[in-house]
Amino acid sequence: MLLKLFKKKKPTQSKENSNKSVKQSKSIKEQEHIAVRKGEIGEYKINIQLDQLPKEYKYLSDLMIENQKSVSRYSQIDHVVLSPYGIFVIETKNYQGTIYGGKNRKQWSVNGKFKMVNPFHQNYGHIEALKSLLDKKFHSSFISIVSFTKRCTFKIDVELRKITANELIVYDVELSDFISRKVNVLKLTNKEKLLTEEEMEEIYMLFHDANIEDKALRDQHNNCINNKKSKDIKSPQKRCVQCNQSVSDKVAAFCLSNKKFAGKIYCYKHQKG
Repeated sequence: MLLKLFKKKKPTQSKENSNKSVKQSKSIKEQEHIAVRKGEIGEYKINIQLDQLPKEYKYLSDLMIENQKSVSRYSQIDHVVLSPYGIFVIETKNYQGTIYGGKNRKQWSVNGKFKMVNPFHQNYGHIEALKSLLDKKFHSSFISIVSFTKRCTFKIDVELRKITANELIVYDVELSDFISRKVNVLKLTNKEKLLTEEEMEEIYMLFHDANIEDKALRDQHNNCINNKKSKDIKSPQKRCVQCNQSVSDKVAAFCLSNKKFAGKIYCYKHQKG
């Protein structure tokens, strides 16, 4: 009898389900915490890079401004750097893996599986929104930069790494170096500064004042963008143009990022032929 009294009762089915639910909830929360933490670390690394720029440069981070051409009616911009020789608009990505993409491709991918909107197309919308706040004489001063972490490997158009281009893809740890090198190139082609100190200050204040900080509007924007991403990634199956055999996203991404195939998709067999 004593043994029966002290015998541990087995949890009921409802308790087991409850425990599973709690564990799943914890797992989701842990994943969200890790994602937020990675974002914070990435942001910290970018801020270190921007703090290394010359003192006369000015920068703003996490801007959200009106953009009537966006599905959400807003553009959220990671960083804007104002220098005497150009306005750098920076889109940051915190992915891990091989990045497949081309300058004119609508979609890029990570490891040939996870799809994302071409970040330069995304940044183009940001730049257009910023241009709408400025006089037209400043519109040619914009340079688009997309920054990835060093946990990535690039399989992209080589032009996007050339310092002479106005669309550049960089690693986060080399951001300040690429901006400095780009400014040096611009100095060679422009005898005078494109922006005076007064103009830089004026533009800085324009962007600063246009920034929307209302949390409800920011949440609304993020929800709208996330919904659009979910729809965009649903794409038709990729097939070889020679034999019509279906190919993986990785093979398709490789072909589309390789100039040799001229924007066409080939299976392994016909890549060689």
